[in-house]
Amino acid sequence: MTKLSIAVVLLLTGFAVGRMSAGSATLVAAQATSGHVYELRTYTAAEGKLANVNARFRDHTRRIFDKHDMKSVGYWTPLEGPTAGTTLIYLLEHPSREAARANWAAFSADPEWQKVKAESEADGKIVAKAESVFLVPTDYSPMK
Repeated sequence: MTKLSIAVVLLLTGFAVGRMSAGSATLVAAQATSGHVYELRTYTAAEGKLANVNARFRDHTRRIFDKHDMKSVGYWTPLEGPTAGTTLIYLLEHPSREAARANWAAFSADPEWQKVKAESEADGKIVAKAESVFLVPTDYSPMK
């Protein structure tokens, strides 16, 4: 399976999870308490700024994520289609939803992150849109 195929599968899975009914959400909450949760994030870069987004992740963000117990699973950019050249898709692993909330709060408040963000946006914002979907593995998923 190619990296693009994996990214597409993850993206479609994220949209499916985001559209679940309230009953299904209860099932997901029960599953999430028994193991890790995954966070699928999709960033749409500001016009002409995808290279800047990738540079910020490559040079700073991943390391700062590690500092705040945010495990990077993978990072992808579409090779073709309407989002090619404008989109970064990545997957994080968290011990729980509660840990994810706490880790994002600590990451956002980190002075190093605030400095990196400000410096990378000196000429304007580089991310136009950010989306997040939390996922839990199915009982038959090889990734648990």
